[in-house]
Amino acid sequence: MRVLGIETSCDETGVALYDGEGGLMAHALYSQIPLHARYGGVVPELASRDHVRKLLPLLHKVLDEAGVESTGINGVAYTAGPGLVGALLVGTLTGRALAWSMGVPAIAVHHMEGHLLAPMLEPDPPEFPFLALLVSGGHSMLVEVSGVGRYQVLGDSIDDAVGEAFDKTAKLLGLSYPGGPVLSELARQGDPGRFTFPRPMTDRPGLDFSFSGLKTFALNTWRDSEQTDKDRADIARAFEDAVVDTMAIKCRRAVAQTGIYSLVVAGGVGANRTLRERLAGLMDREGGRVYYPRPEFCTDNGAMIAYAGYRRLQAGQSEPLSVKAMPRWSLEELEPA
Repeated sequence: MRVLGIETSCDETGVALYDGEGGLMAHALYSQIPLHARYGGVVPELASRDHVRKLLPLLHKVLDEAGVESTGINGVAYTAGPGLVGALLVGTLTGRALAWSMGVPAIAVHHMEGHLLAPMLEPDPPEFPFLALLVSGGHSMLVEVSGVGRYQVLGDSIDDAVGEAFDKTAKLLGLSYPGGPVLSELARQGDPGRFTFPRPMTDRPGLDFSFSGLKTFALNTWRDSEQTDKDRADIARAFEDAVVDTMAIKCRRAVAQTGIYSLVVAGGVGANRTLRERLAGLMDREGGRVYYPRPEFCTDNGAMIAYAGYRRLQAGQSEPLSVKAMPRWSLEELEPA
């Protein structure tokens, strides 16, 4: 079965073609970062319009690279949520219309399920069950994964997700957009011992996250400093160390709570090198293993949607002739596949 995957949940347009026997055949991604950089954040209406402009050209590019005609597609998967409603509607309407015109089934994919299953695209994928740390721009959660569609959320962010906290802290430090990767690079130049930031919600039981206080702590530290380049780098280092330590502590607790020693780290923040190094060391000490998708599949992409869609279409699931776009959508609402 060959499945076309479409991702338009926020500010990246992704298209991919996945074959159940041959694996990923082709994928393409267009980032809207230059479009939104002048505003310092994603403008939903501009994002939607740019998806309209870029989606079909990317679709043709992927099919040409794969050497596949539209008649060679057996199903269409599209991100139906969560995300920006206008952006989601572009992919949903396009995907549903394509499937109808080709006479093949369509499947609405949960964006975070795509991230959860992205490591399955790698040569040595994890086996069920596993723990997943989902860390992206809008989500920070720990999930127990027993199978496709069998998810139990163990911990979630109660305010800013980790990606939001990175971007907002970078902005208050005067760094360019998107701020998260820039802050992480700057942190490597910082002195790890100069500032000590709190590790939020680690002094109490539970696996939930809270990062808004770290953002405020960084702002106050910056205002009290001389605001030199060294101050900026040292604050970036203290902020990143606090975030990484907090996530490592929560992951260790999740391992102890569940007895599961396989950890998947997915989402855009999963590409953070410091986080990767810390969690790899943690799981090695625990006698377990950490799995990551390759960096290009950490950010939003069509490949993860094509794979997730393939798993559900293969299980006999499909969508009726209707439009399904859900800006808010819980992982735990999904049906098993």
